[in-house]
Amino acid sequence: MAAQLAQPPAVETTYKVREAEGVLDLYFYRKLGFQLAKFFAKLGMSPVGVTLLGGVFGIVAGHLYFYRNLTINITGMVLHVCANLLDNADGQLARLTGRQSREGRIIDSLVDHLIFTSIYVHLALRCFFEGASPMIFLVALAAAFSHGLQAGAADYYRNAYLYFVNQRSRGDFHSCAALRSEYEALTWRDRPWQKFLLAVYLNYTRQQEMISPPLKRFRETVDRLFHEQIPEWLTAQYRDAARPAFKFWGVLMTNSRMLLLFVALVLDRTAWFFWIEITMFNLVLIYLLFREDGMCRSLLESLKQPRQSQLA
Repeated sequence: MAAQLAQPPAVETTYKVREAEGVLDLYFYRKLGFQLAKFFAKLGMSPVGVTLLGGVFGIVAGHLYFYRNLTINITGMVLHVCANLLDNADGQLARLTGRQSREGRIIDSLVDHLIFTSIYVHLALRCFFEGASPMIFLVALAAAFSHGLQAGAADYYRNAYLYFVNQRSRGDFHSCAALRSEYEALTWRDRPWQKFLLAVYLNYTRQQEMISPPLKRFRETVDRLFHEQIPEWLTAQYRDAARPAFKFWGVLMTNSRMLLLFVALVLDRTAWFFWIEITMFNLVLIYLLFREDGMCRSLLESLKQPRQSQLA
């Protein structure tokens, strides 16, 4: 049976927050993904089903990048773009039909990892069979590890923005301590699948909190001081301080990485993709972490000001 839309369909209702969306997302992926989401809603397809379909497209795309044939590679690029469209559509479908769930978000993250695992493995094999040293596998592993750090940090700070600017709404910004309590309450015998997914999510959240201890401390302080609602003055301060960094965080998100990959494939310089991940993208990450850590420390200091505490 077709799903009933939870609200009047409008593409803006499926944005997490407009300023956190990239230009390509706003004018291409979100618009087409929205049409796909409405189509899947009429079919009665679940968001997880859309996620898995996108995963098939992305994994096959990674395999097609193995071949040193531009026509085959372009076919892979088309499938990759389709996978990204479906990755947008699954979240939009969930918001349109009121079927958002943490389980769905975790599965979405796992599928994203499988897609890029396929890409890195097949690119490394391509380089090796073209005559590269076996060291290329270590280079690919370093690039994949860098990718994970970059994507995790970008996701962490975007969700923090949603949490603080949207009054703790529409943000997937859980604390490791809270998740650990949930994890320990589940048993492998009674709910093995849910416990596995929560274990994955707990590990991911722990890694994110390790990336930026100042943001973790800031979140804990805000939650302790403001139980019900974050005051407007703090929301405004966070928004004004964090918004300028979005153009830099965009470099570390999917669209920029896909563009880099497509250029490397067209030029038949697939190893460049690994090296730019390791060098340029990591330099951007280091800059952003220093910037965001300084921002969080500054905001923590603002919480100690008596005047602002009275305004809260």
